[in-house]
Amino acid sequence: MLKVGITGGIGSGKSTVCKVFEVLGIPIYYADDRAKWLMKNDPKLIDAIKQLLGKESYLENGDLDRKYIASIIFNDKSKLEKMNGIVHPAVWMDGERWNEEHKSAPYTLKEAALLFESGGYQLMDRMICVFTPKETRMERVMSRDNANEAEVLARMDKQWDDEKKIELSDFVIHNYEGHSLIKQVLEIHQQLIQK
Repeated sequence: MLKVGITGGIGSGKSTVCKVFEVLGIPIYYADDRAKWLMKNDPKLIDAIKQLLGKESYLENGDLDRKYIASIIFNDKSKLEKMNGIVHPAVWMDGERWNEEHKSAPYTLKEAALLFESGGYQLMDRMICVFTPKETRMERVMSRDNANEAEVLARMDKQWDDEKKIELSDFVIHNYEGHSLIKQVLEIHQQLIQK
């Protein structure tokens, strides 16, 4: 079974592309969503986060205090690296268990925003990059998240530029006007099944 990673810049439409693959019956591991779930439900991970950032990292109801955590890790590079060093391995192990459960599939997709930046792409057999021009992504994210331009640019700055991602990808899906998303996904699907 092939392990295929799918990534792209914020607002590129990774989730939309994944929905098309899901219609084709391909299992998809949404790494960012799963990381959020693990940080709330995995006792070892919760303890490690509290040791690193303090008990204030969690609200009384057990949810992460995202504002508190962001105020620390985005102002202290060493804490951000340590946080990633705690969360990424937990997500990787969870993803491996998930892959084992789906080994009868011809391939699985792992969707993650920072698959290149985290180095996780090196554990994939193939990589798909969803490309959308920056201006279109800006508009999408500002509308979707009710965010201003500066906030969106700050989030984009934490990701590699598109050229670097495209260079390291086996497949590129163009997700903007004038390109058929379904046609591109079907072509990639056929190639992956043949492998």
